[in-house]
Amino acid sequence: MAESKRDYYEVLGVDKNADDAALKKAYRELAKKYHPDMNPDNPEAEKKFKEASEAYGVLSDPEKRRKYDQFGHAAFEGGGGFSDFDFSSMDFGDILGDLFGDFFGGGFGSRSRRSNSTGPMKGANVRTSARISFMDAVFGCDKEIDINLKETCKTCNGSGAKPGTKPETCPKCGGKGQVVMTSQTLFGMMQNVQTCPDCRGTGKIVKEKCPDCRGLGYQTEKKRIQVSIPAGIDNGQSVRIRDKGEPGVNGGPRGDLLVEVVVQRHEIFQRQDTNIFSTAPISYAQAALGGEVLIDTVDGKVAYDVKPGTQTDTRVRLKGKGVPSLRNKQVRGDHYVTLTVQVPEKLNNEAKELLRRFDELTGNSLHSTEDYREKKKKKGFFG
Repeated sequence: MAESKRDYYEVLGVDKNADDAALKKAYRELAKKYHPDMNPDNPEAEKKFKEASEAYGVLSDPEKRRKYDQFGHAAFEGGGGFSDFDFSSMDFGDILGDLFGDFFGGGFGSRSRRSNSTGPMKGANVRTSARISFMDAVFGCDKEIDINLKETCKTCNGSGAKPGTKPETCPKCGGKGQVVMTSQTLFGMMQNVQTCPDCRGTGKIVKEKCPDCRGLGYQTEKKRIQVSIPAGIDNGQSVRIRDKGEPGVNGGPRGDLLVEVVVQRHEIFQRQDTNIFSTAPISYAQAALGGEVLIDTVDGKVAYDVKPGTQTDTRVRLKGKGVPSLRNKQVRGDHYVTLTVQVPEKLNNEAKELLRRFDELTGNSLHSTEDYREKKKKKGFFG
């Protein structure tokens, strides 16, 4: 007994009023999930992929969909079902090409998608790094770097061919830079467009190579380049220098040089975005009495009025003393300073006596063990 087929709308998971966009979206999801290339040696997945393809093949065709809606699967029983569908007239190639890239790039039947790889193409970008100081990152600087760059060979003017000769049209691709590979698939013959392996997409073959560049068309030269580092740049960010990258292909423009900035640590300051953080010591007397102290910033020493009774680890803000914004160097972040009270370690007898007197006057000696023993002695043993 033949196995009964599921309803095509049920297979795709759409209702009977689904439009073309909904059908295509549903099939795309199922094809991605069950395609044999994504599920090797999985007969069940292949079966579901064929089932979804059959359903989409019918419902995406207005005439076949009309017949199916009227007669169901019986409308196609005379023709043998799935194997008799004309897949070359459907957009499987476009759908699967979106899913799997160039493997399905050729589409079905005679359809294929090609790009003009022999046209001018921009050269690749070159990356390097430059080490700068913390202060240079804050205020910007000019930096010179040495780098090896590819320059057009002066002997062959970039052709790669020996003087007196010239590149010839590639016989494999006929100068197109691409070859079309045809293979048999589940849906018939499929075309896959690939870069020509002989000319590497240039469409030209150099038989007699230039002796100076050995057929490459360029020579590597050591260059010294000045890089303008903008104020406010942060560690890991890059400066782009136009037209200092790899040479272009087939007359295309050069790529760019990307200089990644490595910022050295500072002994006092730390940075977060455009804000700067640091610590500043103040004396015990300054913390208690308040007064003006000098704080180090990237702009030099700045006077700050400490409030009386300031506790250690109090954080204060110096507005506008941070890092300039990359977008507008007139706009700056803030500098946050953590004030740490320095407790004196070496005291002479006079200083010790003054501190004891200070504790008595302020009532801070109530919790000392010496004071506790003295009180117990006055009250007696059972006090």
